[in-house]
Amino acid sequence: MDHLMQVLHGRGVASGVAMGRVVTMHADLSDIYRFPLAGAEEVGAEVERFEEARRRTSDELRSLRTQVDGELGSDLAAIFDAHLLLLEDASFGKRVVDRIRTEQVNAEWAVHKTVEELEGRFAEIENEYLRERNEDVRDVGRQIMRILRGVSAHELSELGNEVIVVADDLTPSEAVQLGRQGVDGFVLEGGGRTSHTTIIARSLNVPLVAGVAGITGQITDNDPVIVNGDRGEVVLHPTPAMLARYRQQQQQQQEREQEMLATCALAACTRDGVEVSLMANIDLPEEIDEVRRFGAAGVGLYRSEFLYIESSPELPSEDDHLAIYRRIVEVAAPFPAVIRTYDLGGRKLAREVMHTSEDNPVLGLRGIRLTLARPDVFRTQLRALFRAGLHGDLWVLLPMVSAVEEVHRFRAFADEVMAELEAEGVPFARDFKLGIMIEVPGAALTADLLAREVDFFAIGTNDLIQYALAVDRNNEHVADLYQPLHPGILRMLRFVVDSAAAAGIEVEICGEMASDPRYAPLLVGLGLTRLSMSPRQVPEVKTRIRQLEYAALRQLVGECTSLASASEVERHAADFFAARRSAASAPAEESTLRRAQ
Repeated sequence: MDHLMQVLHGRGVASGVAMGRVVTMHADLSDIYRFPLAGAEEVGAEVERFEEARRRTSDELRSLRTQVDGELGSDLAAIFDAHLLLLEDASFGKRVVDRIRTEQVNAEWAVHKTVEELEGRFAEIENEYLRERNEDVRDVGRQIMRILRGVSAHELSELGNEVIVVADDLTPSEAVQLGRQGVDGFVLEGGGRTSHTTIIARSLNVPLVAGVAGITGQITDNDPVIVNGDRGEVVLHPTPAMLARYRQQQQQQQEREQEMLATCALAACTRDGVEVSLMANIDLPEEIDEVRRFGAAGVGLYRSEFLYIESSPELPSEDDHLAIYRRIVEVAAPFPAVIRTYDLGGRKLAREVMHTSEDNPVLGLRGIRLTLARPDVFRTQLRALFRAGLHGDLWVLLPMVSAVEEVHRFRAFADEVMAELEAEGVPFARDFKLGIMIEVPGAALTADLLAREVDFFAIGTNDLIQYALAVDRNNEHVADLYQPLHPGILRMLRFVVDSAAAAGIEVEICGEMASDPRYAPLLVGLGLTRLSMSPRQVPEVKTRIRQLEYAALRQLVGECTSLASASEVERHAADFFAARRSAASAPAEESTLRRAQ
């Protein structure tokens, strides 16, 4: 059947263009893919996989029921009776087997679709007790799925090339796994520009469009699709002409990247001679080599929590930490390597670390608070950091600091770890720079006090904007209120920069604002001459800075901070840059005219 082309709109949060066929993922039973089977032999094998998984699930449930009956009583044990009745019901098994045979699909997909169908039927029942049984159906599906994954489970790599994953949401660990398995693009119903899944997609150079409401209900597996992360568009069932146009766009993008790489040997310097250090934000080992390739002046931020994500649910060992930290400081040399201690908590996994749940995790035990609350976990990280400091210019960065006392407590903890290393005769570096993230409004407003306690600031605009404007940065309903150019944000940034200058300490900015060519010049005008961003953004931001004068940018920012709204700031800045472009092109046009005459 022919399908009409359809263009859906979301937010382009990881740039680039990808074309391929859809593979859907569902959060309730994640990592479920539809794999077509070839021939009766493969179909028979999948039926046997399902039946074996069902038998093992039944055995586990019976054992669990007996255990609960003995320890907690028969009332709670009866919960598992409903699960066993459903699991061993002949019609349930027949539905799954029939789906495997008729659709010729893998057992995981057949179980998922059967559970989905049954949940829908239970939801329509008027009787409340029976309607709530859909939770039992969902639980049984999860348990069978867990067993299936341990019995010849399929891998995404079997799907081949040009795969676009469409999901309601993805965790950072899922994004890492999928990106490394060769997925070409992501489309999400949720998500935002600064979510950690988005950061992972950018790190792996995988285009991502987020906030495409209802897309999982509008597509089916194997549908052809185009993902435009630059414009925030998803094209379903593109025409041949549309495919050809996007392939040409991909080619042009590759050519532009090659042109940008030519800037690596050039200084990041304004037209009136002010030097700007453009550093690299990195999350994954794959990005370390890109620091030099794209001409970054060191590492401005390594988010060490992604080392945890890769080894989850296990915690990384001291040797795991040391290996990557040493590599980072060596690659960054002779420039600094800024390594942030674990910023876990909030929505960033860490259940294994916290051993607790929180009603409002974003404002809970996270960042430096978690570091100080669990010294047994973070001692391992600090030992590795201090050992890695022997191999380059190490700067240690503390996340989510909100008070001077937290810096004092961390210094005492660091002294304790150093004493431990010294007693063991383990070589380490005593000299390192200690900095704090300025991402909490309370820290920004007391920057003059905090500047006396540390060697540098790193401004994290992602969280600072979120907290200062009371806007959930990943909530599509208030996405328009997340305004980096809000006058309040600009004034806050100016106070932090002035406080650092008065204390004679360095200040850098490592949030998403630094990597955006629209915002980076304004940051330079604020006096921020150390910007850290994705390595791939360095050439473009460098090119932009080389076109402008620092003195003019300082004047522009002074004017912007007196305006009343983000939209006014955006218009005023746009007019300023448009005038600069016109002035720059006029001499070239005049020269061309003279040559023609």
